[in-house]
Amino acid sequence: MGATVVQEIRGLIEGGETLIVDLHVWRVGPGQFACIVGLVTAAPAPPEHYKERLRVHEELVHVTIEVHHCQGEHPHTEELVAYG
Repeated sequence: MGATVVQEIRGLIEGGETLIVDLHVWRVGPGQFACIVGLVTAAPAPPEHYKERLRVHEELVHVTIEVHHCQGEHPHTEELVAYG
């Protein structure tokens, strides 16, 4: 799972008021990967909502989503986008 899939994960999750602030992807078996996604959003949805978006990647066999509610504009949004 290369940088392209990491970018695809970001593309599937991020948008609007949702920003990934922590993303880890690692191999757990031949052709199988796990990931942990930490996100900040002003409009939180249950973790299952974000997991559903990632189901297009069958190689992701274990997904953990951490949703953090941020009301209003986050003071470090520009820094996080530049870092991500």
